[in-house]
Parts: sequence; structure tokens; C-alpha cells
Amino acid sequence: MNPRFIGLILAWSVIGLAAQAATKPEPDLFKVDAIIQQWVDKHYYTGASLWVVKDGELLCEKYFGDANPGSVVYIASSGKWLAAAAIAAVVDEGRLSWDDPASKWIPELDHAMGRATLRQLLSHTAGYPAYQPADKPTDNYQTLAESVKQLIPLKPENQPGERFQYGGLAMQVAGRMAELATGKEWEALFQEKIARPLEMKNTHFTPVDNQAGGHAPMLAGGARSTLRDYANFLEMIARDGEFRGRRVLSKEVVREMQADQVRGAHVDVAAEYVSRAHGAQHTAVYGLGEWREELDPKGEALLISSPSWAGTYPWIDKANGVYGIFLAHVDGNGPASKEKFSSFYASHVIPMLVREALKVKPDNL
Repeated sequence: MNPRFIGLILAWSVIGLAAQAATKPEPDLFKVDAIIQQWVDKHYYTGASLWVVKDGELLCEKYFGDANPGSVVYIASSGKWLAAAAIAAVVDEGRLSWDDPASKWIPELDHAMGRATLRQLLSHTAGYPAYQPADKPTDNYQTLAESVKQLIPLKPENQPGERFQYGGLAMQVAGRMAELATGKEWEALFQEKIARPLEMKNTHFTPVDNQAGGHAPMLAGGARSTLRDYANFLEMIARDGEFRGRRVLSKEVVREMQADQVRGAHVDVAAEYVSRAHGAQHTAVYGLGEWREELDPKGEALLISSPSWAGTYPWIDKANGVYGIFLAHVDGNGPASKEKFSSFYASHVIPMLVREALKVKPDNL
């Protein structure tokens, strides 16, 4: 064939591909931008940021108000996902089992609280009180060991596996089990298993200073992170435990984290997050450190998340190949309180608006 003719064919092919690319719809996230900007303009947040990835491609990295790539934010309950992942790494190594009772590692827990298994401690079905009673010291300790000592005298509110009750105390025991299994304190363990492998250089659980003077490693609510750090974590989970060619968690342990860990425990459906934020009516609401917001007909999780009371909301939308994080910390003493703005329930709108944007088609189709 004439080389000149071949060249013309190739040229026209390139032009055709370019034209096709030009008509490919780019997701317009203006509705997402608008609602975040509205929250910042109303001074619910002094700043906020957003990261969205679709099919492995970054769609959005945006900053609002005083936020920037270096902003370190206390992420409250969004740290539950990180904590569960660090403990999952210890399970991966065979040092812990999801079915280890707490008393195996902490013999002082010799009642119903000791019978609760690691999976129950991380799925809010252990029967523990959700939080410290009002007449007990709150986070007045330096280590997880001291934290657990304060829990030992408490009485369980339910038998293990009997009821789902979202809270934080049980995760302290899970973290202490991981410390004893590895011989390392929590922060060192988290850095080794999760933060360093995922290049999360600004993510930590300690110190979390409090009015009582402690530096508490609060697994359920004390982590701090940055937008890009947490995005690295989500990339790893979205890739079934692999991060940029390196395996951090096994596929099996990631799937276990996403599986139904409520396992028939009673769930007050109408009162729980999944129903109030999403309208869902299922009872398989929680895995290990993460909410199961949407399920497929087989009960597999399609939308998983770890929302926080402060506003931060990381999610993975498996149905649409999307993951993202909205990073913010509400000003609890400002207009948000006066106007009864719930950052915990408000942030869920973001993945829904992202879904809507991804369905936008060109006008000529």
C-alpha cells in the first residue's frame, strides 16, 4: 500500500479519536462544589476539601475556605476505618484471629465483656457501653493499657452479639489486643502497618490532647489526617489491599472488613445512620470499622463509608467505580450549632451528587 495513503489513514484515525474524546462528557461537579461552598460560606466549616476518583483516574481535588493540601484535620469517627485496617494487618499475619475473645489477651475481662470477640469489638456488637458513663473519667489516660483498665469495672449493657450499638469503647479493647499480640504500642503499630506503607506522612492517632491532660490513642475518634493521606488509604482499599504495586492487606481480610459483621444482632433500623442518612432499611449495616450503606441483592456491600460527627466523610462506591473523601471539621461553637446543622448526616449527600454528575450526558445524545 502507498505509504502516503497509509499516512492519511493514520492521520484521519487520530483526528477521529480526538473528536470522539472531545465529545466524551466530563463529570460536572458544580452541585458538589456549590453545597460545600455553601457550608463554608455559612461558617459551618472554616475550610474543607474534596477528592474524587473514578475508575482509577482523579476527577477532583479541590479546596474551600482556608483548606489547602497541607491541612491536617481531626477526622473523628473516620479514623475507625483506619484503626480496623491496622488490626486487620495483624490478623493477616496470624497473630490475631477475628474470633479471639477479649479475655484471651486481657484476662481481667472475665465477664461478658471478656467473651466478646475481636470482630464484635470492631462491629459494635460486643455489648459494651458506647461511651464512658458520665460519672467516670473520660479519656484521662496516656496509653491504651490505662484506657482498658478503666473499662474493666464497667458492666456490659448487652450480651456479645446481641445488639448493635454504635460507639467507641470496645475499639479500645480491640486496639489493646493488637498491642499485646505484636508487642508494640498503638501508634507505632499503626504507622508500621498502615501509615508508612501508604505514604500517609501526616496521619496519626496520638497525641490527642484533652482537658484531663492525657494523650489518648482513641481508635474510634482520635485520628487526624490530610486529604491526600486518606485518599491513599482509600486507593488501597478500593484495590483490594494493594497500593501502587505493594500489598498492604490481603484480599481476604479486606473482604472480611466489608462483610456483614452484625450477624443477626438486633439493629434499631430507624434510629441508625444508614436509615437516617440514606433511607435504607436493611439490618446488615456494619462491617469492621465501616458502614455498609447500600447492598446488592446478594447482600454484598456496594457503598461503604466511615462518616464522622465532625463532617469528614470517606466512601467507596463499588457500584460505580468511585471513591472519595470530603475532609472537614465542623465548628461546633459557631453557626452550625445555632442552626442545628448535623455534619454527621449532611455529608452523605456528597457521594449522591457525585453519582448524579457521573450520569450527565452531552446535549447531543
